[in-house]
Amino acid sequence: MGSITNEHNQTDAQYPEGRFAYPLWNCDLNVLKKRIHPSSVFVTITGMKSVYIETSIFSYLTARPSANVVSAARQRLTFDWWEKCRSRFELFVSPLVEAEASRGDPNAAERRLTAMEGIPSLEIVSQVSELTFLLLKEGALPQKAEDDAAHVSLAAVHRMDYLLTWNCRHIDNAEMKPVIRKVCASYGVDCPEICTPEELFGDYFYEG
Repeated sequence: MGSITNEHNQTDAQYPEGRFAYPLWNCDLNVLKKRIHPSSVFVTITGMKSVYIETSIFSYLTARPSANVVSAARQRLTFDWWEKCRSRFELFVSPLVEAEASRGDPNAAERRLTAMEGIPSLEIVSQVSELTFLLLKEGALPQKAEDDAAHVSLAAVHRMDYLLTWNCRHIDNAEMKPVIRKVCASYGVDCPEICTPEELFGDYFYEG
C-alpha cells in the first residue's frame, strides 16, 4: 500500500509530543491499516473532483425525520445532494469517520455505516497527525476539537478538493477557516474547500 509523502518525507506513524485524546490516534497504525480500503491513497483516475465526507453528513442522511426546522432542512438538503449530485464526485471517508459513525444507538450506527459502504477510506499517515497537531497548536481549532482538526488534516494531506460537512461550529466556520487555510499552507498542503451540501449543488439547485 502506498502513502502520500510531503516535504517532511515521512511515511511511518510518528506522533507529536502529547498524544491525541481520541482513542483512534492512540491505536497501532498497523491495526488501522487492516481496516483501510485498497484505494486509501487518493489518485486521480476519473478527472472528477474529490469530496471527503465528514461524519455529520451521514448523520443527517440516515437520521429519522426531525421535528426541528433547521435539522429537517439539513436532512432534506443532504438527501437531495446524495441522490442527485454525489455521482459527479469521487467520494472518500476515513477510519475516523467510520469510528465516529459507529458510536451511539446500534440501529442508527448501522444505518450510517451502511450508507458509507463501498466508499474508499483515506489512510491515516504520519502527516495527518502532524497537521492535526499544528492546527490545534496554532489555534485554528480549539484543543477540545482534535477530531474535527483530524478531519481537516485527512482531507488536506490527501489533497481532497472538498470537505463536506454540517459541522459549522468548528469545521465550516467562517472565522476559523482563514486560520485553517493559513496553517495548512504553512505545512505545505492546500486546504480543501470546506462546505455544506447546500453549497455543493452547483447550478442544479438554483435552476427553475
